[in-house]
Amino acid sequence: MVDLEEREKKAPPTPTRAPSVVGHVTDELALSPNGLPLWPQPVRGDDLDPLNWSKFQKHIILAIVMALYFMFTYITTTTVPSFPELEETYDATLEQINWTVAIPALGLSLGPLIWASPADIIGRRPIVILGTTIALAATIGAALAPTLNGYMAARFFQGFGVSPAANVGLAIINDVFFEHERGQKLGLWVLAIDQGLLVGPLIGGFINMVSHQWIQWLSAILFGVILVAEIFFLPETLYPRHLMLAQQRRHASPSTTFSHADDEKSVGVTVAGESTTTAGYVEVTPRRTKELPFVNVTPLRGMTHPKPYDTMVRFVKTFKYAVVSIAIMSYCFGWYWWVLSVVTLVPVAYADYKPHIQGLLFLGLIIGTLISEVLFSGSLSDWIVVKLAKANANKKTPEMRLWLAYPAALLTGVGLVLWGISVDRGYHWIVGQVAFALFGAGIQMGNTAVCSYVVDAYPMQSMATMTFYAVMLNMSAFVDPFFIIPWVDNVGFTWTLAGHAIITVVFCIPVLAMVHRFGGALRKWAGPPTWVNPEFADAIGH
Repeated sequence: MVDLEEREKKAPPTPTRAPSVVGHVTDELALSPNGLPLWPQPVRGDDLDPLNWSKFQKHIILAIVMALYFMFTYITTTTVPSFPELEETYDATLEQINWTVAIPALGLSLGPLIWASPADIIGRRPIVILGTTIALAATIGAALAPTLNGYMAARFFQGFGVSPAANVGLAIINDVFFEHERGQKLGLWVLAIDQGLLVGPLIGGFINMVSHQWIQWLSAILFGVILVAEIFFLPETLYPRHLMLAQQRRHASPSTTFSHADDEKSVGVTVAGESTTTAGYVEVTPRRTKELPFVNVTPLRGMTHPKPYDTMVRFVKTFKYAVVSIAIMSYCFGWYWWVLSVVTLVPVAYADYKPHIQGLLFLGLIIGTLISEVLFSGSLSDWIVVKLAKANANKKTPEMRLWLAYPAALLTGVGLVLWGISVDRGYHWIVGQVAFALFGAGIQMGNTAVCSYVVDAYPMQSMATMTFYAVMLNMSAFVDPFFIIPWVDNVGFTWTLAGHAIITVVFCIPVLAMVHRFGGALRKWAGPPTWVNPEFADAIGH
């Protein structure tokens, strides 16, 4: 049996002994600087709780997750300027080469269904490292592929390998940051995927001046750097919060009595970790986060784990929770997939420009997304929620996140129409850059609003909601390249992009307004989900 004195050093101290690590602390709840209760509640005094880690370490972790999420879309679009070279190398048509953008999106959509459950069983860190390793190997394969079929296969596994950046990456962010920080952090996370999508062609255009193979070699170098960062600077963040908070409450109220049955239900009796027998019950303090082995491949203790197939089951069940399925599907299939339309059409719209100049034309999109994030997305969303909550007796609702969706949809529509007209009428390239900036700003704001909303709506099911988001987002990206070229050939740029804008404004705004107005009732009608993230679940012997 572990010495009691040593156990006391490692066990979370009582609230009366521990100073606050975040905001103001009462005996009952930790509060944010705005005076609202923190969510999730930190285990005060436990240095192994990711919520208690330093801001510096948290932002190092955020940077690693963002870098991987940047590669999530970077690999998809960085090859766009090399389309003519790929056509020649593989003796293929433009339509066939356009599919090479869709194929990694297919891997990106299937991967989250495979990775989520293992990440909830053995932890986030090993899944992220394994996925990055697969993406690195596939990228090397794409650089060396002698045939179009081999190139396509490598592109699929590129997407499959980097796909944990979506749902597992967001789970890591939720592990280390509080709800009141979520808008800003999700905004940065969304910025990473949007910038990857747009910076990819910019860099690819210049690297293509060497060769189209070197586009893949550069991606391999970037994956290698990220892999090293994950190995040495990304600790495990999956933390048995339910168990540790239950122990903290018991430490704070030592006179409270528990039966064996009640205790097992509330904290989970396991055979791993440190344990002591006190007042007729067994208390377990499992190894967690930074205490885990450097390479962990065993189920983490102190929480309930899903079955390997639960991710797919929960994906289907998520359709029942209407606010999630409606918000995400309307955004993905009525709004976001136009990004792929714009990206893949740039070489067609500016066919007289050299590839590296075409890459420079993505600067408008990049600037628009950056300005949107700095001024109008994540931080503004957090500010709006705080202000509305204070006016609502300090009660926050997820629907407060949706206010930014309306101006975002309008900006997107205006940008699309303006760009279509500028191409058909041969306007100066600066007009297209202004259109791109408006379009990019709208996409960034809309993406942040929808992601923040669904996570706030079901915070204890964030892995499932983000898996649903990742699958739908990339299914829309997979489908888009198959129809966009014929659409432009039939009606031209103006009416193709106007059609895009009409769908976004006329369809998405009313649908999201309906969710905004009736979201609370829809969530009540659907009832609570039958599962939670493992860190919030009762441990039952794992």
